[in-house]
Amino acid sequence: MNTGIRWRLSVMMFLQYMVWGAWYPVLSSYLLDNLKFSGLQVGVIFSLLPLACMIAPFAGGQLADRYVSTEKLLAVLHLAGGVAMFVAAGMTSYQGLTVTMLIWSMLYAPTLALTNSITFHHLPDAEKKFGLVRVFGTLGWIAVGVLLTMLRLVGSETSGLFGLGGADSLWLGGVLSLALGLFCLALPHTPPAKKGDSPWAFLAGFKLLREPSFALFVLISFVVATELMFYYVLTSPFLEFIGISKQNVPIVMTIAQVAEIGTMVALPWMISRWGIRGVMTLGIVAWPIRYAIFAYGAPTWLVVAALTLHGLCYVCFFVVSFIYVNSVAPPDIRASAQAFITFVTLGAGMYVGSLFAGRIRDYFTTIGPAGAPVVNYTNVFLVPCVLTIICAVVFFFGFKDKKRIGEGGYAPAQPLPE
Repeated sequence: MNTGIRWRLSVMMFLQYMVWGAWYPVLSSYLLDNLKFSGLQVGVIFSLLPLACMIAPFAGGQLADRYVSTEKLLAVLHLAGGVAMFVAAGMTSYQGLTVTMLIWSMLYAPTLALTNSITFHHLPDAEKKFGLVRVFGTLGWIAVGVLLTMLRLVGSETSGLFGLGGADSLWLGGVLSLALGLFCLALPHTPPAKKGDSPWAFLAGFKLLREPSFALFVLISFVVATELMFYYVLTSPFLEFIGISKQNVPIVMTIAQVAEIGTMVALPWMISRWGIRGVMTLGIVAWPIRYAIFAYGAPTWLVVAALTLHGLCYVCFFVVSFIYVNSVAPPDIRASAQAFITFVTLGAGMYVGSLFAGRIRDYFTTIGPAGAPVVNYTNVFLVPCVLTIICAVVFFFGFKDKKRIGEGGYAPAQPLPE
């Protein structure tokens, strides 16, 4: 393979996840503190991308398969997405921000699968080398957290990026989206195949539900994905609540991605040592441990250290989930099975979880003596703590890993957030 092509694909992944990572970990604090949105309203905003990810397989993939070259489609989607994000950055009304973020989500969601597909198209021996390109996405998520912290140290989060007002994270995401859109024009040409699977192909994954263990796996995956949104929606304001400055929150949250890279490196060893069932159970158990520490809320260093558990939570459960699906699905429906589990987790699970996390935050919020809302984060985080404990117990005793891993590889239709 041409080394230049591999580096272009790596830069594409780097920018792809910088766009998402610019706002996803920190926007909730801006919405709650600056715009005074309710928890449910914040949950709705965060649910828009998962909603778009449930619709994306019906649109972007079909265009790239039948009508438009992938690199040009990516360029158009990211350039238009940058404009949409600029508009969203200046919005102060709930209705206006909901509409603009929905438009951005509908433009961005198809690119998650398209960046994977263009990489697989041009990457020889993709099952072994895909991770070497995809890891740049994680590095991009880390880099943008560092960059946003630096911008907040030299400026002011409340004044927006470069004094433009509004949400600095969305302004930054818009700039990066435009840069990525232009860069996509330099990606290797990937013409449409003039044919493609039906957009309903992912429904073939339902065939696997006839196996009890797979059905249990899907159910647990859905519930765990809902609890993932407590992390993305509420961690940023929670860190500020325990005393971490707004300027430092972005870089502090990148600790999770650093731990994720370390876990990815150790993953082959863990699977060979403990098997799929053991590694996935470890991933689920890491969730209640993290949320229990969040519920306790002290000392601050322990809460920050608990962010490293995100590596175990994400890699040991979700990444291994895709490996498991790839191993048990018959070859003729393997891609459809990957799309199905992505729909369940990245789509439906995170959509429901966004609304659920916002609702729980509102339920445990009271009005303080000064008229300001006071959130009982202990009770808030006990909810996902208890639910994930139940998931861990049910999964450990109910799931049977009957098939060896090794026939296929990790090739998700769309990745989960970092």
